Amino acid sequence: MDDWRNGGFGLYVHWPYCQAKCPYCDFNSHVSAKIDQNLWVSAYLQELDRLSEQLSGRVLNTIFFGGGTPSLMLPETVAAVIERAREIWPFANDIEISLEANPGSVEAARFAGYRDAGVNRISMGLQALDDEDLRRLGRIHTVAEAKAAFDIARNCFDRVSFDLIYARQGQTLDAWKTELREALSMAVDHLSLYQLTIEEGTAFGDRYARGKLRGLPEEDTAADMYLATQEICASFGMNGYEVSNHARSGAESRHNLIYWRYGDYAGIGPGAHGRITLNQRRFATETHLSPGAWLEAVKEGNGESLREPLSAEDAASEYLMMSIRLAEGLDMVRFSRLSGHKISEKRLENLVQLGMVTISGQRLRATDQGRALLNAVLRELLMD
Repeated sequence: MDDWRNGGFGLYVHWPYCQAKCPYCDFNSHVSAKIDQNLWVSAYLQELDRLSEQLSGRVLNTIFFGGGTPSLMLPETVAAVIERAREIWPFANDIEISLEANPGSVEAARFAGYRDAGVNRISMGLQALDDEDLRRLGRIHTVAEAKAAFDIARNCFDRVSFDLIYARQGQTLDAWKTELREALSMAVDHLSLYQLTIEEGTAFGDRYARGKLRGLPEEDTAADMYLATQEICASFGMNGYEVSNHARSGAESRHNLIYWRYGDYAGIGPGAHGRITLNQRRFATETHLSPGAWLEAVKEGNGESLREPLSAEDAASEYLMMSIRLAEGLDMVRFSRLSGHKISEKRLENLVQLGMVTISGQRLRATDQGRALLNAVLRELLMD
């Protein structure tokens, strides 16, 4: 049996455009005054047709429209992609089709169109419930607009998630607790809660390097915010099923679970990554970052810029790095089958004694403390 079946099969569709570039964002996103949606539909469908020849016969569990800002796509564009995917792959009975959306009035006006196209889950980028902080983060919506868009989304879709960023400039632990409780009171079943990270190559990264990004919480305060997040979400019945994601039971993001459970996913669109298994061998795929370069490459027959076979050791390491993020942890038998060797018992024993992981049967899980220090846990587990 192909190992990918342990995680499932999904399709990721990258839409590269935004109305404005947020200063913290290091995703492949671009601002353009004019977008030919017909051109993009044609390119997406061409890429799906190419993949259909290689990945036929699979059941498709999820589709995820990410970006960029996919809610800038016309509903007709989204519908065309979903329909072609349906022609290529049998859909799972419970297929999850998600679309990321900005919580503005323009995007909200399209929600009914996305629902009619086949989307059944919306992921909204609220990012903050404070207008001044939204301005600092470069967001172009207000809290009032975000809440109005959220209400429209809840009326259109059974499943609505939203993102918040914490450890923002000037934010205190008490302020974050208050904001998080307000977010949890908004009848949500899924929240993605990310600590603000300063990435090189972003506007925030440049400011930080020049000492101009002031007021960021100290490392200990940020760690306290993480631990408070776990406690407060759990008290609302929204347990952390992954390091940064919380959901009521059954409302987890199935598409992201494919990543974390190390399934297969095909990625199309500029800068999309993928993991696909062909003839029992797993490949990493990448596509051209520039929208123009990607469109040209698709026109010539293939939008991929890289397709690289993964060694058994690399595949096993990726599985470990992804699955250890989950509360359910990883299957050590599966790791051994992928890598050809077991995880060092001495290292496991050390991490157990430090209170970083627990072992139950063949299941290895990071504790709350271990998930707060996950990079250190991974270094220990992956050390030669």
